[in-house]
Amino acid sequence: MTTEHPLTAIVGDITAVEADAIVNAANNELWMGAGVAGAIKAAGGEEIEREAMAQGPIRVGEAVATGAGRLPYRAVIHAAAMGYEGNRMIPPTSESIQAATQAALEVADRLGLESVAFPALGTGVGGFDLAEAAALMVAAARRYLSQPNARVRRIIFVLRNENARQTFQEAIDQDGAVA
Repeated sequence: MTTEHPLTAIVGDITAVEADAIVNAANNELWMGAGVAGAIKAAGGEEIEREAMAQGPIRVGEAVATGAGRLPYRAVIHAAAMGYEGNRMIPPTSESIQAATQAALEVADRLGLESVAFPALGTGVGGFDLAEAAALMVAAARRYLSQPNARVRRIIFVLRNENARQTFQEAIDQDGAVA
């Protein structure tokens, strides 16, 4: 592994970060509405949503990959930390955020990707606590990276503002702590 830390937290636009793939904060139906999903669809094109929905619905906690449309990525990985049953939202849970993070990394690994950018899953439309999501996602990322044959070498958490970046950085700095 390089001297660069495998986990980083930045403030930015997930559709403009340097990585092999980006993760969409998806729902189990895989339609792309507001928040991160809406930004990815606006920047990459509606074909991303069409391709995703053709693979759904999936279970909350699962992930699937699609092409990246107009975006310069090898894939968009749709990680469902929350869902819908009819018009009723199934809110994100600790388990679904960890499972969706792990599932997205497993998809990236199968695709042979080395770097993946994540938003803070479940914290936008889903309303999940940011600090708890950060601890859960960082712990899942560490567990993945501890595997001897892990292909993904760099995980970038792309956050909306400095407060969110600092929250993820604090989780990263708690070296080795597992939620």
